[in-house]
Amino acid sequence: MISRRFFLTSGLAALAGSSALANAPAVSLRPVSRRTSSLAAGGDGLKALLARAKLPGHAVCAVADVKTGRVLESSGGAEALPPASVAKALTALYALDVLGAGHRFETRILATGSVSGGVVQGDLILAGGGDPMLNTDHLALLAKSLKSAGVREVRGKFLVWDGALPRIQSIDPGQPDHVGYSPAVAGIALNFNRVHFEWKRASSGWAITMDARTEKYRPEVATARMQIQSRAVPVYTYAEKGGVDQWTVASKALGKGGARWLPVRNPGAYAGDVFRTLARSNGIALPKARTVKSLPSAQLLAQHHSPPMDVMLKAMLKYSNNLMAEMIGMAATAKRAGRPASLKASAAEMSRWAAGKYGMSGTRLVDHSGLGDASRMTPGDLTGALVAAYRAGHLKPLLKRFPMRDAKGRILKGHPITVAAKTGTLNFVSGLGGFMTAADGTELAFAIFTADQKARARIPRAQRERPKGARSWNRRAKQLQQQLIERWGAVYGS
Repeated sequence: MISRRFFLTSGLAALAGSSALANAPAVSLRPVSRRTSSLAAGGDGLKALLARAKLPGHAVCAVADVKTGRVLESSGGAEALPPASVAKALTALYALDVLGAGHRFETRILATGSVSGGVVQGDLILAGGGDPMLNTDHLALLAKSLKSAGVREVRGKFLVWDGALPRIQSIDPGQPDHVGYSPAVAGIALNFNRVHFEWKRASSGWAITMDARTEKYRPEVATARMQIQSRAVPVYTYAEKGGVDQWTVASKALGKGGARWLPVRNPGAYAGDVFRTLARSNGIALPKARTVKSLPSAQLLAQHHSPPMDVMLKAMLKYSNNLMAEMIGMAATAKRAGRPASLKASAAEMSRWAAGKYGMSGTRLVDHSGLGDASRMTPGDLTGALVAAYRAGHLKPLLKRFPMRDAKGRILKGHPITVAAKTGTLNFVSGLGGFMTAADGTELAFAIFTADQKARARIPRAQRERPKGARSWNRRAKQLQQQLIERWGAVYGS
């Protein structure tokens, strides 16, 4: 299985601190005091609970018995709201159905010519196969494999093929340029398409590095550059020049030192740059990488396989990684209907699949991660899909369990309700969908979507990482989610 340490060193855990990450909530579900009106069976009690919450915006929900499929109650069950990262649960079902639990992605090193006396007579190709978990360690192993095979020289060009999936500049172009949770997408990805920026105080100013680090390696990169400029705001600026990500950072924002992961906008060039460095450390000199759209006929020299799909999906859902969702979702579309023209086209294909597979006629997605707030899903749609998935035994084993907590955030050991669900968090958008087991063992499927779309629409693009008021709104939304779970456990499971 994939360890948390692996994700920390790969940069994925750097996502956890922002409220706009389409990520898991910072505070898990909390029990709240019950009132008689909210525990009355039927719609009146539910309406009373929702009214008492006084959450700005709109809240919709549905809950069903997983054994019978009967909807026990709902409010706005056919109303569509942004699902945020709850959409990843549907992406997981899509991948399992189309690709299968055992599917593995393959990254290959190919040669267009023969290999004689340690010399590749043609071009060397780093061919991406859509693996969203490829990291620097894996490229190092591929470079070592070439060395072990006796390769020491390449007469032709060094090419990187990233055409297995369409190139997407940013998962959600509406996000600020510098946020690591909205990187570029292509048929090859390295370190979740993030580059590590670190700064330290030096004798005159700061010493900075841009590298593709893991726990074992820290190769510096030439495809992403940083310049410190004397200003207070904006903190970051971005421009692409000659295929290189050109960043600037405000000197007054640096303090004494620090680090963060920045998004990569040229995944093929980034992967090629790092592999070239690793090959050189193994005595293999390569020319500068060139990205190509089509894959020429070539022979296999070395390969790396991803973990199986079910392992990747469990990690994707636990850490709510957007890049994994997009690459896996587009790979499923490529197998089902051919290589998609765009991310939006792939999401539309998944929506059609969901309508046919689960009857989700009210669901319209623009991506596979839920980062785009133009996606729409109804709680009735999701609850129906969850019931079907439960019966097939597909999704619940992959979902993260959330311990119930007290008002101070402390885990309540032995709490009678257990929850396995996917969260979704954007600024002024919060969702939760999954399964709960009540005190008497009754198992329910539920979906809760809340959104204040007017407040979200007022946020300037530059402030979408941490806008004013979003954290407190999302905290209240999560309190409402817990109240609903407490209600359903009391009314339908005791």
